[in-house]
Amino acid sequence: MTRTTSAVARALERIDRLDPALHAFIEVWPDEALAREREALARRLPLGGRPFAVKGPSGIRSYAARRLIAAGGVPVGATSVPGPGTVWQTWGQGAHGRTVNPWRADRTPGGSSAGSAVAVAAGMAEAATGSDGAGSVRIPAAWCGVFGLKTTNGLLPSPDRTGLASAGVFARSAAAAEPYLRQVLGGGGPPDEAFGLPLPLPLPAVYSEDLGFAEVDLEVAAVVRAAVDRLVAAGTVRLLDRDAGLLDPAGAWTAVRGGSPDDPEAVRVRRANDERLDALLSGGALLLTPATPNRPHGHEGPGSRYSTALTWAFNLSGHPAASLPAGFTGDGCPVGLQLVASRGADLWLLAAARAVEDALPAAPTPPPPGHR
Repeated sequence: MTRTTSAVARALERIDRLDPALHAFIEVWPDEALAREREALARRLPLGGRPFAVKGPSGIRSYAARRLIAAGGVPVGATSVPGPGTVWQTWGQGAHGRTVNPWRADRTPGGSSAGSAVAVAAGMAEAATGSDGAGSVRIPAAWCGVFGLKTTNGLLPSPDRTGLASAGVFARSAAAAEPYLRQVLGGGGPPDEAFGLPLPLPLPAVYSEDLGFAEVDLEVAAVVRAAVDRLVAAGTVRLLDRDAGLLDPAGAWTAVRGGSPDDPEAVRVRRANDERLDALLSGGALLLTPATPNRPHGHEGPGSRYSTALTWAFNLSGHPAASLPAGFTGDGCPVGLQLVASRGADLWLLAAARAVEDALPAAPTPPPPGHR
């Protein structure tokens, strides 16, 4: 009789085989993970021993990780975050070296939840926790070709005193993320019955290539626009004629991050953008944009273009936002489609993301290192 390998054992085998090239993990906990899996299965807990990874050395203590463990999820290891001498927006530093993009090793996976995105993309974990203060879930999700969701700011506990950062989750798809988000949001979010409700289609949506201020790579914009056109043709979304122009939030974000939330210019920009977003998202509309204005850059650094240009507005405003795979540029780099919903509509956003991904081609899995 053939013995079925457990989900945790499969995850650990892939980590052992793939991570020396990808550098997604700083620690792996094989013995503890297998013991947790046995306990979760014996107690018939909701997640039933599903493996997940946690962001960084403190990730095991996060609210999301504690909720997942209590529900029978199994943390298999801690993923890379930027290490000494690296720019926080750009890299992770794993136990074996600098974290690389699973699609192109010469490119960064994004940050700061770098290792979490790589672990999920390469199948080394079914899901992973993250945190997002300027795009730190959505950017690596976009550049690694996976699903990543930033929850509504303040919905879940966060150690970030500025209020910019909120918890997030990575998975191969919105559908794969649902069991994990069900447990994370179950103790601090909307009622559990909201999961799985069908959405009336088409969904009202506003599309913006640049939010009115960002300089977007033409090929990235074309990939996202093609995905949006496909959604319209499939009857998944109905585009609304609304002006999605926001004020550039860079200065306001920097002021808040630097401890000056009452800076007059920051207050003006935040108030204006909040009013515009309330109008844009009224009536249950989605906002659709590229997740990043650029494709994954090299390990030498991001250059002059802010990868956060299209994400950090929603850390200031607090809206939930997700990135899901939209396609690839001609040089083999994944591109993300960002979905933004009204504050507190996290479960509705997840359901909308599921409807969107159902209308788009299934995201492929990156080839193993050395087979590109």
